[in-house]
Amino acid sequence: MALANINFPSNYKILVTGGAGFIGSNISEFLLKNGNKVTCLDNFATGKRENIQPFLENENYTLIEGDIRNLETCIKACENVDYILHQAALGSVPRSINDPITSNEVNVSGFLNMLVAARDAHVRRFVYAASSSTYGDSISMPKKEEIIGKPLSPYAITKYVNELYAEVFSKTYGLETVGLRYFNVFGRRQDPNGAYAAVIPKFTIQLMNHESPIINGDGSFSRDFTYIDNVIEMNLRALMTDNKEAINTVYNVAYGERTNLKELVTLLKEYLRAYDSKIMEVDAVYGPERKGDVPHSLASIEKAREKLAYNPQYDIKTGLKSAMDWYWHNLN
Repeated sequence: MALANINFPSNYKILVTGGAGFIGSNISEFLLKNGNKVTCLDNFATGKRENIQPFLENENYTLIEGDIRNLETCIKACENVDYILHQAALGSVPRSINDPITSNEVNVSGFLNMLVAARDAHVRRFVYAASSSTYGDSISMPKKEEIIGKPLSPYAITKYVNELYAEVFSKTYGLETVGLRYFNVFGRRQDPNGAYAAVIPKFTIQLMNHESPIINGDGSFSRDFTYIDNVIEMNLRALMTDNKEAINTVYNVAYGERTNLKELVTLLKEYLRAYDSKIMEVDAVYGPERKGDVPHSLASIEKAREKLAYNPQYDIKTGLKSAMDWYWHNLN
């Protein structure tokens, strides 16, 4: 975890909701190694116990198994907390299309519970996972924080509502908030299994098994794939900043380059061939486009550079090399 460009303080007590998930567990790992006290709140709906198993022996780590849809649980988790990194959510556009009610209960009602608990506990700052899906049908490229379109899925609606609620809590109650619009995060511990697996781990495990990855559409759809360590950096910078102009707003979290799905499969095969040369013989197949998918996604990261001194170290190639090494040695 190369975050040498970050000088983050120790001895804070930080609540990470969704702390057993892919992003939450990686953030927790950094915080613990840096000497902070971490409380994890997770109901294990999508989080994995194996993600946090190494932390359970650490005296600075506390696990609360509970659901953000329960206000009392949120209040308990926020006791004596300095900062909150809110990662808990039900991700996935297809999941929200199949079950919009549960996505709304977790992502909106659960989010509101956390805001209320954070306000009442007088936490210093509430940093939360927003989403690039908020840009919806906006055709402007690259995506700039102040220009969004109409949401294209129930998931996108829930994440935009998060931003609206956070802004209201900042203005009405004085709660410091920072929203981080994640762009297609990937890296170690991201689950490759299940109906709603993200594209990089899903394609990776298929290629490792010599199965053809299924590309939705003609492969021209593109994404600003963002390595997990860039995301950790932004969470830390959002917590640390003492620039009052940098809080109570939202930021893109990305690298600022885009890769289409055809190119992605080529890169995955290139980096996996070091472990198994037969993977080069596996070809992708093409299926129908998915409902609610945004055709192209590319972030402007100028606002984050200017206000938070964000300086992402991992482009997609560097990130994929690291991620492929992790998947091969941990899931093969």
